[in-house]
Amino acid sequence: MTEDESAPSPAERRARTTGARMSALARLPVFFALQGRRVALAGGSEAAAWKAELLSAAGAEVVVFALEPCEDLAALAAAPPGGPIRLVARGWTPDDLASAALAIGAIEDDAEGERFARAARDRGVPVNVVDKPAFCDFAFGAIVNRSPLVVGISTDGAAPVFGQAVRAKIEAVIPQGFRRWAEAARGWRPAVAALALSHQGRRRFWERFTEAALETPEAGPSPELREDLLARAEAERVEAPRGSVALVGAGPGDPELLTLKAVRVLQSADVVLYDDLVAPAVLDVARREAKKMLVGKTGYKPSCKQDDINALMVSLAKQGKRVVRLKGGDPMVFGRAGEEISAARAAGIPVEVVPGISAAQGAASRLAVSLTHRDHARRLQFITAHARDGKLPRDLDWQALADPAATTVVYMPQRTWGELAERAMAAGLDPHVPALAVFSATRPEEFRVVATVSTLKDKLDTAVADKSAAGKAVGPCLILFGHAMGEAAVFAAEVGDEAQAARG
Repeated sequence: MTEDESAPSPAERRARTTGARMSALARLPVFFALQGRRVALAGGSEAAAWKAELLSAAGAEVVVFALEPCEDLAALAAAPPGGPIRLVARGWTPDDLASAALAIGAIEDDAEGERFARAARDRGVPVNVVDKPAFCDFAFGAIVNRSPLVVGISTDGAAPVFGQAVRAKIEAVIPQGFRRWAEAARGWRPAVAALALSHQGRRRFWERFTEAALETPEAGPSPELREDLLARAEAERVEAPRGSVALVGAGPGDPELLTLKAVRVLQSADVVLYDDLVAPAVLDVARREAKKMLVGKTGYKPSCKQDDINALMVSLAKQGKRVVRLKGGDPMVFGRAGEEISAARAAGIPVEVVPGISAAQGAASRLAVSLTHRDHARRLQFITAHARDGKLPRDLDWQALADPAATTVVYMPQRTWGELAERAMAAGLDPHVPALAVFSATRPEEFRVVATVSTLKDKLDTAVADKSAAGKAVGPCLILFGHAMGEAAVFAAEVGDEAQAARG
């Protein structure tokens, strides 16, 4: 590797890599390999039978210590689903737990449960006492079984019924055919390893495999597909790594408004270059191993220069990385996407655009208002109130802004709204036209300011000052005005105060 390739570029130094990758976990989800390993199980109840069945299915050699095993346990011991189940007709002793892979206690009495947990821990054995979280090193979650694809769900014991409901939802969306695809993946791994592919080459192979599985989950993997994917991987093995750029719309903030394609692209990213306006919950959707770099674009605050962002994006893609340029709202609406697309194309880098829900659409959805209500609007117009120099753009069409039959959405309006409103009213805009400012649209902290074109500035200044005094960030702002906003203004005035109070 040359010095230029190893050293961070000026753009990389100006960008900021996020440190925190994951929020706090109540439990660490892990999967024990139990094939052929001994597990000690104390108790003979129905709860013990369920645990014995689960452990046997995972291949464990289950030794059950119970004076009076229930009928289900006896039946399981006679015909285990996987590993053997041996019944020992006596109570457990501390020595029974020595060298076990796991110790499970289906024990009702708290004092005995505590002794069991202490005995296991003294011998370095992970322990679970059924339905007694205080005595547990680990928990059994709800399971979706498409083995070798297995999904575990835990609520940390807080709401088992809720966990079961989540499991039912996941069961409904994961095809049974995924079992065959997961088996095929296990069987194909030696052939893929034999190709000696790079890390990126292996990822490309398995991403193509996954795409095929998602497209035809019940068809199952065919020998023809196997040969085709291996041949493509072999052909690309000697080629120089080829990166790509995807401009992805993050939507206004609610991660559930991401498109399915946006989720897929984020989960295949090597690097995510994101603006500060992107909600943290959206970043959580990206592939966990992806490097996430904040490149500014905070709105009225110091930001990376656009040329630096372009250079960083191109540099990373030239290293063979899949770069996602993640932008709030829709990347093609006031997102300077044109400059980034041109930079990628000039460098010969493949570029794609994944549209997102715009801030205007998000705000309208929360207000439950039609921006083009046929009784009030025959035209919808988006404008920016923020030029390159931070001032109001000089080339706005004031007659269009004064049109009584238009709904206007103003992006980046906070600094220049007062001047914009005055000039629009001077051009004939009715000062009594309803106007709403929406902050952090679709996010939990969303709040609105309801007014008219002539009164919005003062109300806006007061609301922002109050939030700042309370130490709360206001988030990105959007202003919508026009007669179509009349019903939305009434709705926001009626329910907005109560909802905003609930959000604090």
